[in-house]
Amino acid sequence: MTKLHDDIILMGQRSKQAAIETAQLSIEDRNTVLLAFANVIQAKTDKILQANAKDVAEYRQTLSLTMQKRLELTPIKIADMINSLRALAKLPDPLADRDEQWQAAAGFKIVKKIVPLGVVAMVYEARPNVTVDAAALAIKSGNAIILRGGKEAIRTNSFIADILRKALNQLNYREDFIQLITDTSHDSVDELLHLRKYLDLLIPRGSGSFINHVVKNAAVPVIETGAGNDHIFVDQSADLEQAIKIILNSKVQNPSVCNSAEKLLIHAEIAHEFLPKLFSSLIEAGVEIRGDEKTIQIDHRAQAATDADWDTEYNDLIIAVKVVSGLDQAIDWISQHTTHHTEAILTKSAANTEKFMNNVDAAVVVENASTRFTDGFEFGFGAEIGISTQKLHARGPMGLSALTSYKYEIFGHGEVRK
Repeated sequence: MTKLHDDIILMGQRSKQAAIETAQLSIEDRNTVLLAFANVIQAKTDKILQANAKDVAEYRQTLSLTMQKRLELTPIKIADMINSLRALAKLPDPLADRDEQWQAAAGFKIVKKIVPLGVVAMVYEARPNVTVDAAALAIKSGNAIILRGGKEAIRTNSFIADILRKALNQLNYREDFIQLITDTSHDSVDELLHLRKYLDLLIPRGSGSFINHVVKNAAVPVIETGAGNDHIFVDQSADLEQAIKIILNSKVQNPSVCNSAEKLLIHAEIAHEFLPKLFSSLIEAGVEIRGDEKTIQIDHRAQAATDADWDTEYNDLIIAVKVVSGLDQAIDWISQHTTHHTEAILTKSAANTEKFMNNVDAAVVVENASTRFTDGFEFGFGAEIGISTQKLHARGPMGLSALTSYKYEIFGHGEVRK
C-alpha cells in the first residue's frame, strides 16, 4: 500500500466521523458556520488573491484565455462567494422538509425522514469558487466533504480550505467537516473512486473524457455532471433581434462553462436573412464560427465544420452552426448529439415550444432565454454543487436537496408479523 492510499483512507475515516457530527447540528449552528466562512473569506480576500495570482502565473502559458479566466479570482468574484454564502445561510433547512408519516395496517407508525447523504467527495477542475460552494452546500445539508481540485488551483484551494477549517476550529467543530486532497495526480482520483467504505457519493466536474473515466471506473456512487454540448434552435418564427441577444449571451458571457451554447441550429426559411446579421455580431465579439455546407454557402465567414465538431464541447469562443429544415430535424439532430445538459428553442410558436419541451431529453430545456441560466444560483438554490445530466438521484443544477436522502423510521407497540 502507498502513502497516498493510506492518507486517503484516513481522510475517509475522519470524514465518516465528522459526518455524524454535521448531521446532528441544528440549522442555526449550520448557518453560523456559513456566516463564519463568509466573514473569514472577506477578511482574507487579499491573501486569497495573492495565492491565486501565483497559480495563474504558473499556468498562464499552458491554459487558454478562457481557462485562465475560469482559474483567476478577482475582488468581484470573491464578493460573489461571500454573497452566495450569506444567501445560502438564509435558505430553509433542507433537513426540515415535512416528514411523511402514516399508520401501517399492522398498527405501527411509519415516518419517512429526510437525512444527509453522509460523506460527499468532489473532484473538480481549476475553479476555486467550487471549493467554497461545495463546502458550504455540504455543511448546510448536514454532510462532510472531501475535496480534490485541479493542480492549476492548488495554492488557492489549499489556502481557502485552510481558512475554512480554521473557522470551524474556532467554532469548536471538527476541522474534518472539510478536507482537501493536495495530491493532484490521477492516482488520488483513482483512490477516491474505490473509497466505497467511506464515501456515500462522488461528484466529478471537468471534461467529458474525465467524467467518463470516473463513471466507468468508480466503485462508489457517482452523479454524472456531464459535459454541456448545448444547442440553440432558432425557429422560423423567432424574434431575430432577440435571438441575436440571447445567442451572444449564451456563447460570450462565459464561454468556458458547461451552460455556454456550443451549437446553433437555424431554420432554413430564416437562414439567409438571419445568419449574416448574427455572424457579424459573433465575429465582433471574437467568436470563431464553424458551419455545415449550407451555412458556408450563405456566409463564407464560417469555416467548414468537421464531424467531430458536432460532438465537441469547446469551452471557448467557438460555435458551430447547422441549417435545418425545421423543428423535427432540429429535435432529431439534438437527440443524436446532446449531452443532456441544456437545450434551447427561440420561437414565438407555443405549439413548437410544447413539442420541443416534450421531445428533447435534457436536464434543462429553455424557451426564449439564455442557456447561461442553467445555474443553481439563478435557480434560487443559493449555490450549486454541480449540474447533473443523469436521471438518478438528481437532475439539473444540484442544490441542497440533492445532498440529502431519506430513511424510514418505524414506531411500534409490540406488533409482530403474522
